[in-house]
Amino acid sequence: MTKTAIVLFNLGGPDSSEAVEPFLFNLFKDRAILRVPPPFRRILAWLIAKRRAKIAQDIYAKIGGCSPILENTQIQARALEKTFGDEGKVKCFVAMRYWHPFVEGAVEAVRQFAPDKIVLLPLYPQFSTTTTASSLRSWHRAAGKAKLNIPIKTVCCYPEEPGFIRALTDATRLSYETALGRGKPRVLFSAHGLPEKIVAAGDLYPEQCLRTAKVVAQALNIDGLDWVLCYQSRVGPLKWIGPETDREIRRAGRDKVPVVVVPITFVSDHSETLVELDIEYRHIAEHEGVPLYLRVPVVGAAPAFIEGLASLVRNALWCERDCVSGAGKRICPGICAACPSKPEA
Repeated sequence: MTKTAIVLFNLGGPDSSEAVEPFLFNLFKDRAILRVPPPFRRILAWLIAKRRAKIAQDIYAKIGGCSPILENTQIQARALEKTFGDEGKVKCFVAMRYWHPFVEGAVEAVRQFAPDKIVLLPLYPQFSTTTTASSLRSWHRAAGKAKLNIPIKTVCCYPEEPGFIRALTDATRLSYETALGRGKPRVLFSAHGLPEKIVAAGDLYPEQCLRTAKVVAQALNIDGLDWVLCYQSRVGPLKWIGPETDREIRRAGRDKVPVVVVPITFVSDHSETLVELDIEYRHIAEHEGVPLYLRVPVVGAAPAFIEGLASLVRNALWCERDCVSGAGKRICPGICAACPSKPEA
């Protein structure tokens, strides 16, 4: 019987208050996040982690003192395994970038499973050098050190994957219909932000976020739908891409229209959804006079999304190419210097 290992990648999150500072250090020492020379990057990462630790601890205290992202990812992993039935022996492994379980542990677990094939499946629908490329580079580095010589297929991005879009659309429609009672809603497709200099260096993330927003807006099939793609979670003094989600909420307050916020880049709940969107931005909406503020649930383990992930795995296994997008073909404009099919990039 053929054995297939599916490795699910996510950023991870602190599992206790004490883990917040080392988690932040791991985050900011990543060259994909803090783009300064190595000696200075570690020092700067340490300083940032020290400075932000208390702020972050207070944030996590609002959701029980830790991130739920690992538990949510494990639920997704078990649900995904079940979709393969008798299609051989399939097992999912979780590899987090900045906190336990780290990639190195996932490599060793995959080795012990001894699969015939490995499928690398980032839980980032939209490609970015700061997420997808960073996680995949970490995998290739760890697998190389461990001499894990097993055929690998990689899913690089899936901003328009039908199951993902259906799960987002169904949840958005429910919230939109609820908001109609307070006027014509404005839909804010909210994505995690990026510094402008990372995008200027060729990161494809904003273009792929726009793909997702456009397809969901079309799938809603609502005449005259009022929607905006916006970005949240700014950190530090750099200029970030916009428009900013909080400013769009304030604009909705001035326009006296209800708001439906749709997290399109988060597939599981963590501080950016449970605190930033549900608490901080809700407070802004109330203060600014937004008639109604609704946050659409993340896709999580919604059956349509899990089936979509299963389709991505099957397509990767059947495709002749080693690196495939959710569209089954290359969707990058021109040549992507950070293409994960080039582990050395």
